[in-house]
Parts: sequence; structure tokens; C-alpha cells
Amino acid sequence: MEAFTTVSVDLGDRSYPVEIGDGVRHRLALHIPSGCRRAAIVTQANIDVEVDAGCEQVVFTIGDGESHKVLETVETLCRDFATWGLTRNDVVVGVGGGIVTDVAGFAASVYHRGIPVIHVATSLLGQIDAAIGGKTGVNLPEGKNLVGSYWQPLAVLCDTETLSTLPARHLQAGLGELAKYHFLGGGRLDELSLADRVTSSVTIKATAVGADEREGGSRALLNYGHTLAHALEIAGDHALLHGEAVAIGLIYAAEVAQLMGRIDEDRVAEHRRVVGAYDLPLRPPADISFADVAPLFARDKKAVDSTTFILDGPTGPEVVTDVPMDILASAYERLCR
Repeated sequence: MEAFTTVSVDLGDRSYPVEIGDGVRHRLALHIPSGCRRAAIVTQANIDVEVDAGCEQVVFTIGDGESHKVLETVETLCRDFATWGLTRNDVVVGVGGGIVTDVAGFAASVYHRGIPVIHVATSLLGQIDAAIGGKTGVNLPEGKNLVGSYWQPLAVLCDTETLSTLPARHLQAGLGELAKYHFLGGGRLDELSLADRVTSSVTIKATAVGADEREGGSRALLNYGHTLAHALEIAGDHALLHGEAVAIGLIYAAEVAQLMGRIDEDRVAEHRRVVGAYDLPLRPPADISFADVAPLFARDKKAVDSTTFILDGPTGPEVVTDVPMDILASAYERLCR
């Protein structure tokens, strides 16, 4: 395999490497814990990526799409693990995008009250966000990722070679998640090669996770653009891919910030430039109104007792509480125009 880059997620004795490069999936066996007898490979039928854990392994497939990112899927996985005989000394390996790593990580965190997990991220969204940081979870009908846990992996392998096989829409959607890193310290990421964009994004996320593992403070900024994004996904029954929804959410957050006097029109225009340069959607689907998404804002996992958004400002994005509903409505109207 070609040379690869390693970024460390620094969490003391639970620190782990994120390896980035073409072919790093072939390094999986090097990260399997000593004494491990079996590896449960969790993936999806449409992901044509083979891995070798260097020990006995069985592939367990989950369904494709957000409708399978539910508690029933986790229960099925855990029952299948038990039937096979997976023990707490064995390992789960998630091979796929964000849905796979979220579900596999959550299953690993609750099976036998927690067994090791390693992620082989095969999508752009998974490599720059979902597989890193230990956040796992599944959806409820009431909202995204409302049930989950923090369960750090032993390692994350971001195999950039797999990005060439992604369906065009899924690769494009991953750029929506990448777009947020432009405003979280990444600068003009669109001037870098794709591999360097991945490395830069991973570095930003690893730093945030190391400083605030359980999202009690600065790590919440990684949810920039996600409040509207999650609401659009739920209101539209997941017709939008996550990264597409985040792209729209970034522009919406900029419109809200401008109406609150936090940023000027030039900064809003920069948000539109970044999202537009990635050929991502700039406005919500026409059939989703503000009345559809507004009730969902309160169910966002950042919210405690008020409507909470990540909003840009003079020193960059920060958590803002008690955002007035009339401003949110006006910003949505501007977004739709």
C-alpha cells in the first residue's frame, strides 16, 4: 500500500490512531487486540469492501438507509453476535459509512456491556466525521440520534481508495459535511486535494474530541449546520442525504446569524460560495415548510431548555441559546428564496 497519514485522538489511556490513505483497510489485522479470537464484521450488502481481521471472522449485514438505523437493528445484531458466540474478548469491526459505524459502534457499546470496536470508514462522511470521536447512536421517529452512547474505537482506518467507488451522490453529500470544516478552522479546504481535505478535517475533529470528549463544550461546534439538517431529514422522511441537509443547514445558520447582527452579508455569501462550489443544494425542498421543521428544533440533542443553534460570529461559530422564533422564521423565508 502507499504511504498513509496518522492523526491521533488524544484521550489518555484510551487514545487511538486514525489512519488515512489508499489501502489502509489492509492494516486492520495490526489493530486487532492480542488474544482476540473472533471479529464480527458489520457492513451493508451494497458495500463491496473486503477486510481481513487476521482471525476468525463472520460478516453481519444491516439494511441500507436511515430507516435501518434503529434499535431493532441493534437488537438483531446483538442476538446474532450471541448466537455466533462472540465474547467480550472479541471485537466488532464496522465497515462502511456513517450509518454502519453508528450502528456497529452502538451495538459494540452495549453487547456484554461493551466490547472493542474498530471502524473501517468507506464513505467521505464517515471518514471526516461519523467514524471518529466515539459518538454512536440510532434514530427514533421523534428525531435523529436520540438513543446512543459514547464508545471510543480502538482505531479508525480511513481508506481513501474506497472513495472512488462511492455513488456520485453519496460522495457529493459527504462534501456537505466537509463544508462545515471551512468555518471551523479549515480555511479554504476546496483548494486542497481530496486526501488532504480528509486529513485536515480529521485533524480538526480529533482536536475537538480530545478537548471535549462528551460534547459538554467546544465539541458541540462540530454540529454546525446540523440543527436544521436533522429537522429536514426527519420532516422529509430522509429523502435528503445527511450531507445534503447539512449543506442547507450551514446557509440557514449563516442567515440566522446575519439577522441577529453576528455576521455581515459578505460572510453569508462565503457560506453560499463554499456550499455552491461543492454543487450542493442551497435551499430546502419546496414541500418542507418552517412549520414542519420548527417543532423539531427543540428535539435537537444540543437543546436543553431553549432553542439552541451553532451560529457564526466575530470569532467564529459558537453555541447560542434562546434564538428568537421570529428570527428563525425570517431566516427560513430568506433561505427558501
